[in-house]
Amino acid sequence: MNDRMALAINKQINEELYSAYLYHAIRAYFDNLGFDGFSSWMDAQTKEEVFHAEKFFSYMAERGGKVKLYAIKEPDCEWNSPLEAFSAALEHEKHITKCINDLVDIAVEEKDYATRNLLNWYIDEQVEEEDNVGKVVNKLRLIKEDGRGLLMLDRELAVRTFTPDPSTE
Repeated sequence: MNDRMALAINKQINEELYSAYLYHAIRAYFDNLGFDGFSSWMDAQTKEEVFHAEKFFSYMAERGGKVKLYAIKEPDCEWNSPLEAFSAALEHEKHITKCINDLVDIAVEEKDYATRNLLNWYIDEQVEEEDNVGKVVNKLRLIKEDGRGLLMLDRELAVRTFTPDPSTE
């Protein structure tokens, strides 16, 4: 793996770890509000983001790249509503999609076909990520400030867990 690709993947590891940090902050926000289901959903999301970082981390080792861990910036920790918190998550997922697309561009430019192949998994994953968060945002927009609706959605989101696909580990 060349230095340009290694640098870009190291930066993406940081992005993925920041994602986990952000979702942990959103989880804390929901914990403070007493929304256990929203909190559980964000806990699963946190674990998924750590898995994404670990996947890149392991890939670097397989390719002989040197992992460099950068400082993780502090995430926001206050939102005015569950809708605002999930909207922030959706915007962040769109940012991550752009980061993955930028990695693809580098892999293509560098003719790094192995990395390009790895990134196909992340491209598919980002479609799923944006869809999952977007569905919650849409439900929250419909619910608005209806307490009963928020409680029902909180209960619905409580069932989400993170189980990594063994074929991708």
